[in-house]
Amino acid sequence: MTADIDKTAGPKGTPPTGPEAIKAIPVRHYGRYVSAVIAIAILVAIIYAFGQGKINWHAVPDYFFDDRILTGVGKTLLLTVLSMLIGIVGGIVLAVMRLSKNPVTSSIAWFYIWFFRGTPVLVQLFLWFNLGLVFEYIDLGPIYKNYWSDFMTPLLTALLGLGLNEAAYMAEICRAGLLAVDEGQTEAAHALGMSHGRTLRRIIIPQAMRVIVPPTGNEVINMLKTTSLVAAVQYPELFRYAQDIGQVSGAPVEMYFLAAAWYLIMTSVLSVGQYYIERYYARGSSRSLPPTPWQKVRAHLTSFSSRKVTA
Repeated sequence: MTADIDKTAGPKGTPPTGPEAIKAIPVRHYGRYVSAVIAIAILVAIIYAFGQGKINWHAVPDYFFDDRILTGVGKTLLLTVLSMLIGIVGGIVLAVMRLSKNPVTSSIAWFYIWFFRGTPVLVQLFLWFNLGLVFEYIDLGPIYKNYWSDFMTPLLTALLGLGLNEAAYMAEICRAGLLAVDEGQTEAAHALGMSHGRTLRRIIIPQAMRVIVPPTGNEVINMLKTTSLVAAVQYPELFRYAQDIGQVSGAPVEMYFLAAAWYLIMTSVLSVGQYYIERYYARGSSRSLPPTPWQKVRAHLTSFSSRKVTA
């Protein structure tokens, strides 16, 4: 009988040794290093170029909290909120009309979405602002009658131009969210005796919000930036005030940098709010939510302190 030879056994009298450990050699990504160096070089070159340019950087902090700038920030936020309210309400109505089995209402909603999505916002603003050349009066019978030029103020022009255009985009977002809910939910609700309106409010819309909220947050941020277009129709918001201050102070480019800084601040705050709203509506879609940035920081600090105590 032949005895099996243990190849892992050491010399006689010594315990057997295991297989030799594998020495893993990490893969070197040279492309990453090269691209990082190129990106840093480009960034340094841009910073150097702006540093050598004839820019009065002291004008930016001097006017950063100017009363006119702060007033413009407030009007920009107000215009954003009001335009988004018009857009969201109009979008929900248009989405329901678009999904209606009535061919008349569905066609009207389709035509509205087609027209407002197919024309630039700036063109729509100028159309509303210059309709006084077509209609001398606005006559609503015993309710209201006035000259069109007095009725169509810059604020109303901005709200109509931005809000009605946004309603077309929100209609498609809401329609996509409603279609994302399984039809069985509607059938089950109707089988329980719920009306169509109540089914929308209690069953469909709460589930559709998980799909609707992320693009809606993007639309809010986009609306905040789009409000700068209303400077063309004489509405005084942040960009318009920055332009006026730049012309008077002789620092127009510096005021554009100032306006850009304020837009970055406001969009950053809105982005944080969007993150937590999306997290709230994602609670039922996954078993465990990913940690927030603050939770990640706390976890790193806790692990660092525990390693320090152990050492």
